[in-house]
Amino acid sequence: MFKRILLKLSGEALSGEGNNGFEKNSMEYLLEEIASINSQSQIAIVIGAGNIFRGKELDNIKTSIADSIGMLGTAINAVYLSERFNNYGLRAHAITSIVNLPPFENYEYKTTEQYLEKNEIVVFGGGTTLPYFTTDTAAAIRAIEINADLIVKATKVDGVYDKDPKIYNDAKKFKKLTFTDAISKKIKIMDNEAFSLCERFKKPILVLDFFKKGNILNAIIGKEIGTFVLPD
Repeated sequence: MFKRILLKLSGEALSGEGNNGFEKNSMEYLLEEIASINSQSQIAIVIGAGNIFRGKELDNIKTSIADSIGMLGTAINAVYLSERFNNYGLRAHAITSIVNLPPFENYEYKTTEQYLEKNEIVVFGGGTTLPYFTTDTAAAIRAIEINADLIVKATKVDGVYDKDPKIYNDAKKFKKLTFTDAISKKIKIMDNEAFSLCERFKKPILVLDFFKKGNILNAIIGKEIGTFVLPD
């Protein structure tokens, strides 16, 4: 059992695969899955913005500007997601340091810790607040700051493979990997900056298929789900 988790969600968790905006069935599924673990673990979420904006889709603006737009997108998702949690009966807070508007709370260690200790959900928006970094890196940083026991990287694939399982029928799934194994086998778990931080601060990572019902609860209670990447 993991007392405190940092869940890294893509924007597609709110919209459905390949879609934009917010999709009803996707949101209902997400709410149910988070509710299933809310009494089991303290939950912090880092949310992406792929349902709103993807900087790589535009080639006529600077990367720093595209990243800034993307960070604003994550702030939109954070406040929307926290409001949906609250309406569902799960106490939640949208936290960011890039927007000064009433629905948001500024990121402060002491206040965030108090929320988590009361099993209130913290939703981080705004990425790292700096351009040139992904939400993977934001997830790693926030996990270290809140002293999470586990980073859960929610994906559309049921774990980590030695090659793309959508292309190769003989792709091998790993149940467990060490950081050294992942590096030596050149297996990409997160972006390099995020992975380096997790290795340095010994934060285990669980990669799982978030879109298979019950996966996250089963993983939290100790069943073999997805792929664990563990400190050496």
